[in-house]
Amino acid sequence: MLIIKGDKNIVTVTRVYIASPEGANGRNVVAYGVLNALTSKYKTMVFRPAVSNHDDFTPILLAESNAGLGVALSTGLDVHKVRTDKDTARGDIVGAFNDAMDVSRADAALIVGTDKSHVNDPTSYEFDANVAADLKAGVFLAVCTINRWPHELDETVKLSIEGMEAAGNKVLGIFVTGCEPRHAFSVKETLAKYGLPVWTLPQVPFTDESTKDLALETFRKNAPTDEVLAALDVDVTAPITPYAFQFGLLGKAKSNKKTIVLPEGEEDRIIKAADYLLEREIVNLIIVGNKDAILARGKELGLNYLDRARFQAMDDENVLKPMVAKLCELRAKKGMTEEQARKQLADASYFGTMLVVLGYADGLVSGSVNSTANTVRPALQVIKTKPGQKLVSGAFLMCFKDHVAVFSDCAINLNPDAEQLSEIALQSAETARASASTRRSVCSPTPPSAPARDRTWTWSRKPPSCSRRRLRICRWSVPSSSTPPGPPPWPPPRPRATMWPDTSTCSSSRTCAPATSATKPCSAPPRLGHRPGAAGSQQAGKRPVPWCSGAGHHQHHRPHRHRSAVSPA
Repeated sequence: MLIIKGDKNIVTVTRVYIASPEGANGRNVVAYGVLNALTSKYKTMVFRPAVSNHDDFTPILLAESNAGLGVALSTGLDVHKVRTDKDTARGDIVGAFNDAMDVSRADAALIVGTDKSHVNDPTSYEFDANVAADLKAGVFLAVCTINRWPHELDETVKLSIEGMEAAGNKVLGIFVTGCEPRHAFSVKETLAKYGLPVWTLPQVPFTDESTKDLALETFRKNAPTDEVLAALDVDVTAPITPYAFQFGLLGKAKSNKKTIVLPEGEEDRIIKAADYLLEREIVNLIIVGNKDAILARGKELGLNYLDRARFQAMDDENVLKPMVAKLCELRAKKGMTEEQARKQLADASYFGTMLVVLGYADGLVSGSVNSTANTVRPALQVIKTKPGQKLVSGAFLMCFKDHVAVFSDCAINLNPDAEQLSEIALQSAETARASASTRRSVCSPTPPSAPARDRTWTWSRKPPSCSRRRLRICRWSVPSSSTPPGPPPWPPPRPRATMWPDTSTCSSSRTCAPATSATKPCSAPPRLGHRPGAAGSQQAGKRPVPWCSGAGHHQHHRPHRHRSAVSPA
């Protein structure tokens, strides 16, 4: 069982990610076998983060799964969309995965990484490593031995593990595919130094549903179910990646949907962030500015969802008159006149703040153009501080590769004394607790405690979505109270799931099939070290034969297909 430790709660989950540094290497046999092992003990769902439009392997996995999900919920994004924007894709994949978990109420999840593709993407393995970290999953590696010498296999495994660990993942075991039984002992001996379970699998045909029984039989023979399940019984400190953290924040926002004012509505970063949030229906937005100008600029930027927002012109007397009256009332002790109020409301920050005061909106996001002082000053003057608080302080959340840190008051209070520092620390701790995800994995046998927390108004130096790599938020407490419920996921667009390529080329995980339906004897000349029908004998003084399936391994594709380099991590 994989134990995830986070937020002071021990959450029992079983999330297994099957990753490979290359395509066409027998990974499907590994995925199918591991799924069978998981379903023998757990209610297990299947999830494919990125699939191609010719996938036919996912339905085979779903037929074996006992979670009752269809293809739509079991797949994240089309692989072509992932290649276009990997950063945005990671956030959407986290949302899709949690959506599937919530619907299935599964006890375990098998996550199968990217497929073999006709488009060679050198970053695909790195993407798999990052997604595994986002989903807080333990990793099983599938590495092929075909046409690899012992030292080449060793180096491939070494680089693959380093790539996974660099992303914050824990490798739980290694499946070595395409390994003849006579080489199994030497392979395990070579890889023993990594201190991980190693299972060797011979080359097995697994082209469609008709061959799945043979694939499963071979897997069980070489990787017993009890051994595979035992490999999951480890303690892992799961990383908190920026995308997982962002999903928690956006999930909370969607579950307790509010209306937010954007006073800097004509700034490009604000427009892009607004489009991102509106597409996913995270919040209701009021954008301050000229509607036609903002929509026109949105079209120039390729944005399609801005028309879902409400637009508020600053010269609208229907809104401006009550604003002037209210501002004069609130600032009466300062001698505020109607003329002074109108002059002040010409500032978008004041105008947006008064929309909150009058109840048109629940909060305001600003600071992309305006300074911290200009952002905070209107709120301090007309909203005031939360009861019981002696000062206003700031804090921002910095997302690192595998964790999130809270930086206390870097912009508000200069040279605070000891008492002020203590209050700043307490306020920042409350901000951290409020921002920490309280989403419970449905794999957890018992829900973690989720104490009620005060809600806060939030301003941002940069909107959460204007930088998709890193989230920077500044928060100041203002009165309000509520206990937000746990965040359900939002459903991203669902592409059609599909996967295996044409059958006219051979892969190490299946029997070669030429253009005709019948499998023919191999007519291609043998490659270096590949001796069909040979027993593996070696001549003195010659290079040893690689760990390759000898007899029956047909090669109809171009040379060195199986000697692709490990993708850089």
